[in-house]
Amino acid sequence: MLVAAGILASRLMGLVRERVFAHYLGNSAAAAVFKAALRIPNFLQNLFGEGVLSGSFIPVYAQLLGKKDSEEADRVAGAVFGLMALATSVMVALGMVATPLFVDAIAPGFEGESRQLAIQLVRIVFPGTGLLVLSAWCLGILNSHRRFLLSYLAPVVWNLVIIAALVLAGGRMGEARLVEVLAYAVVLGGLLQFGVQVPSVLRLLGRFRPSLSVASASVRQVLRSFVTVVIGRGVVQISAYVDTAIASLLSERALSSLFYAQTIYLIPVSLFGMAVSAAELPEMARATGGATEEVNARLRERIEAGARRVAFFVVPSAAAFLFIGDVVSAALLQTGRFTAADSRYVWYLLMGSAVGLVAGTVGRLYSSTYYAMKDPATPLRFALVRVCLGAVLAWGVGLHLAPLLGLPRHLSAVFITVASGLAAWLESFLLRRKLVRKLGGAVGPPPGVLPKLWMCAIAAGLVGLGTKWALFQGFGPMPGVSEEWGGGLLSPPALHPVVTFLAVAGLFGATYFALTGALGFPQAQAVFRRARRLLGR
Repeated sequence: MLVAAGILASRLMGLVRERVFAHYLGNSAAAAVFKAALRIPNFLQNLFGEGVLSGSFIPVYAQLLGKKDSEEADRVAGAVFGLMALATSVMVALGMVATPLFVDAIAPGFEGESRQLAIQLVRIVFPGTGLLVLSAWCLGILNSHRRFLLSYLAPVVWNLVIIAALVLAGGRMGEARLVEVLAYAVVLGGLLQFGVQVPSVLRLLGRFRPSLSVASASVRQVLRSFVTVVIGRGVVQISAYVDTAIASLLSERALSSLFYAQTIYLIPVSLFGMAVSAAELPEMARATGGATEEVNARLRERIEAGARRVAFFVVPSAAAFLFIGDVVSAALLQTGRFTAADSRYVWYLLMGSAVGLVAGTVGRLYSSTYYAMKDPATPLRFALVRVCLGAVLAWGVGLHLAPLLGLPRHLSAVFITVASGLAAWLESFLLRRKLVRKLGGAVGPPPGVLPKLWMCAIAAGLVGLGTKWALFQGFGPMPGVSEEWGGGLLSPPALHPVVTFLAVAGLFGATYFALTGALGFPQAQAVFRRARRLLGR
């Protein structure tokens, strides 16, 4: 719950950042260049950041804490910090030198001024990304000590700095100059995000002595897992960059809209997939000591409970993307230069993203189980399968299917998100099947849970769709919107997008919780008990 609270605050602030960004830059060429440029150095953050430390450092460090071996735990913490700082510094330097090559690889559609601006922005942002990697080390320490809130609240500071830069500079300078200012704000935000966590980390560590020593067996265990997880994370990142490269070949609008859709898509992934996985990882690592049968039983129990929680919230999120995604994107992003037509286009991308939402979030929990068992090689192998399949599908259907079906070219971006979702289902299936063999019993949501949840979510989606229809049909048409974006059924209402969202999403959520509560799902019943207590007070 603490992880989810921290992530919720961070994601909400991220949405405010995206809304302010959309207000000043919309789907302009500068917006596409900035988002693509930010994606390139973020590769370093994703390669050495939270995901890698979750798979290599936290299992070893948390197990040492569970054994009350604080001296060895402090030694591991200091060595990991020193080695990460050295590796990150080298990578930042190399990245700044090789920036033109990265830009050409990630966004081959950029030419002329767009390419030069992207190179400039990447070189500014790279050092800030290095600071975010060190921030991930702080997260590993805090999570292992069960201090979950601060580490996931820290990105709020990063978002606040960027929002402040947009508000102060937006509308007062040209787009190219504005995104340059934003790049410097990214670096400052990274420094502050790291800085706010350091005092708490130092209080938790008995003795903090950064070193480059690998003499400790525990440090060598972290490094062995680290290399494997880095390769796995790198492979997963390649998949995202393939999507970016293909979208850049379609149009700058398709590229920037894909980034907006990914921002919304990551809300349920972070709140439920990441939150549950992050909270479970140190606990599963502590549970790996003892007899094999007992360990396997404890892990199966934790996986089932975690998968139930993930599925209960992620299934309706996928249904919301399918049925009312335009209302969601409009409420979050529609302002200034981001129009109703842009909201509808983002909805199409969210429909494709819904295909793999459940698989991607539950798959994170399965991967955390392997990391807790100090087996990062298995997730790596399956990630390779996912990336290869996703890349082939994204290239095949992303560039060629829409024209074959007679659809507008910009709708090709929808099939990119569908391809990623199908690949995520294959990866989740492979992870689960291997866990069943490894733990000697069924893992994941119990049989019958997912069908019931989907039944409730689809019913709620139909209620939301009906509410949207009633609201939208009650107002006059908006000429040009449907024609430009491929023939939507409804025209946007005159109501403010946030008001429309509250009405539609409110009935959607009420229907889902009522149906799941009637079917006896404990998560829904807990919500109703909390609501009754609040009303009673």
